[in-house]
Amino acid sequence: MFLLFMRAMYNNNMNIAGKIRSAIHQSLEELDIHHEGDITVEHPRELLHGDFSTNIAMVLAKKEGKNPRELAEAITEKISAPEIASVEIAGPGFINIQLSDDFLAEEVSNILEKGNFYGWNESWKNKTILVEHSSPNLFKPFHIGHMMNNTVGEAMTRLCRTSSADVTMISYPSDVSLGIGKAVWQLSEYGIEKIDEFETIEEKMQFLGRCYAEGTQYFQDHPEIEPRVREITQDIYEHRDTPAYEAYKAGRDLNLQYFIQMTARLGSAFDGFIFESEAGIVGKELVKKNTPNIYAESNEAIIFEPTENDLEENSSLHTRVFINKDGNPTYEAKDTGLLKLKFDRYNPDRSIFVTDSEQGPYFEVVGTAAGKINPDWQNKTIHKTHGRMQFKGVKMSSRLGNTPIVSDILDAINHEVYIQAEGKIKSEEQADIISIAAIKYAVLRTQAGKNINFDPETSLSFEGDSGPYLQYTYARSQSMLRKAHQQGIDVSVQRPENWKITDIERYLYRYSLVVQQAFADLAPHYVVTYITELAQLFNSWYGNTKIVDAEDTASPYKLALTDATAQVIKNALWILGIEAPEEM
Repeated sequence: MFLLFMRAMYNNNMNIAGKIRSAIHQSLEELDIHHEGDITVEHPRELLHGDFSTNIAMVLAKKEGKNPRELAEAITEKISAPEIASVEIAGPGFINIQLSDDFLAEEVSNILEKGNFYGWNESWKNKTILVEHSSPNLFKPFHIGHMMNNTVGEAMTRLCRTSSADVTMISYPSDVSLGIGKAVWQLSEYGIEKIDEFETIEEKMQFLGRCYAEGTQYFQDHPEIEPRVREITQDIYEHRDTPAYEAYKAGRDLNLQYFIQMTARLGSAFDGFIFESEAGIVGKELVKKNTPNIYAESNEAIIFEPTENDLEENSSLHTRVFINKDGNPTYEAKDTGLLKLKFDRYNPDRSIFVTDSEQGPYFEVVGTAAGKINPDWQNKTIHKTHGRMQFKGVKMSSRLGNTPIVSDILDAINHEVYIQAEGKIKSEEQADIISIAAIKYAVLRTQAGKNINFDPETSLSFEGDSGPYLQYTYARSQSMLRKAHQQGIDVSVQRPENWKITDIERYLYRYSLVVQQAFADLAPHYVVTYITELAQLFNSWYGNTKIVDAEDTASPYKLALTDATAQVIKNALWILGIEAPEEM
């Protein structure tokens, strides 16, 4: 429902695609053809086939009792708009539309005028969107799964911002569980003062991660500590004034500090947090309050069992426990409490959250049950997922292990950057920018939910489909603009006489359409595909054109095309959470 509603808002926005639809609709009315459905307009794969194509003649031919091509001829004779230069028929009845040179050139000026906000629209102005992602499990290292989640969630958040919505981005740290109780038990055994023996926050985090792993293993091998671990867990749940709770707070605060530091390194700054411990209290109360109307008691626990009507609507639903036999809320109850806290605190028109793709069936159950308490919690919430990442190559895999932590991943990729750059990288910060671009591009180029195989060799290439390739293209454009400035050549959007429109102009205007559709579908990979193709077009043009030339009267306009292309690349990289360096 959420995505359909967003698409409707996108389709109603009168951009160039909307104007083309309107012109087609007007031509149908003039032919006394009544069509209330959508009119599909798409970009042909080949620029030689025009800027837009529609199959409307083939859609309506049977109803109108005409041959598709014959109907297409009648429609093309009536299609007219200031932005349209020509209309042609192709194949069995496709209608190909070419935009005017004036429109395409004016869009170059529009890009430079709007700058960093080119591609934004007001489709969700005065509406609110809440996005939750990068939710860490405190006392466990910030690992590859968290980075995947952060990359996808940050890109979706930025896509939402392009709609002019009031967007709030939060995280939901897991700060209470039996697993954390095991870690705190182990930390208490070492003594809380041992944390201070380590100098850097990374070393302290490695120690806390060790406590988590060792505590889990000791709990498994020594069942006699279970009562103590459960007592510690209860201390945490109830905020009891005990040494164990003090150890927990020290570890939690350190973990949160590290989380904020690591996500800032990746380009994220959260507007707020809702902690699992908060959600657990609210969720437990909600579940109890709605038992037996929605939930049911079973074997000293409280469960949700889908009804026959529920299963008719969604056959994947199944029974799950919401309060365990110890009286504590499970993850299901906590996520129910989280829904209430989100809507109570932020009252969003849409609430988006991002998790690993394997959690889909789980959230179907939680959402169905929560929707019976408050329909908005289900109807206004959208769940987006990401896949998992593997590392190609023996060296990377052996160095990083099975579940690598983010700092180790970046260090390993930075090492590859230094090797491939052959001494051209001047600082660790610059290497970090390139490494993060390589990872984010690899994650976001793939449709959300699919697994990724990260290959350092191709992902760090400056000559192929990669984040560094886009960064290098942007840096190259900035170098040309600086060179032109030094030679006293100004940028001008005035088209030279007898100028022949390039493929770049035919591609630049599409950016705003791509961004709107990417927002409508919450699909950052649309942006990745578009901006990679634009960079390839620009680099091909650059290789065959002298752009900076004081003797060439067309040079100022060529520089305007360069500047506009750079602006669009920069704006797209911002959506993807990738920095656009001025030099490389």
